[in-house]
Amino acid sequence: MTGSQGTARTVTRRTVVAAVGGAGLTVALTACGTDDPAQSAEAPPAGGGAGTGGGESAAGGGTVLAKTADIPEGGGMVVGDVVVTQPEPGTFKAFSSKCTHQGCAVKDVSEGVITCPCHNSLFDANDGSVKGGPATAPLPPASITVEGDTIRLA
Repeated sequence: MTGSQGTARTVTRRTVVAAVGGAGLTVALTACGTDDPAQSAEAPPAGGGAGTGGGESAAGGGTVLAKTADIPEGGGMVVGDVVVTQPEPGTFKAFSSKCTHQGCAVKDVSEGVITCPCHNSLFDANDGSVKGGPATAPLPPASITVEGDTIRLA
């Protein structure tokens, strides 16, 4: 075309394929999340996790998570948004159950190690620290109380 109409522009198949591929790559990378622990770490849970105690609350206490007998020595149990561990006999700890790598829920707790099934990050059941990556930030602690044989969110 000539004159005041402007110039015709031809778009090649190569240009279209490159644009679509770039858009797809952007979507895929966005879905993968971030490796920055400051952006992916979750705050400790505030409560509301469904527990083995039926989620009941006492007048002065928080949500019931479990009975002490439910938490194996050297192991633990995921209850909603919290993982409760018993690293030593009679010592109970709790952490967010969301892995600090990409937010997957941790699943297995045995032999003093909390394991995330998504990318096999490993955390210490005593303090939530990273024992093996790809996670680089520890699991945030959750506040619990042990009253008799009942473990509650604090």
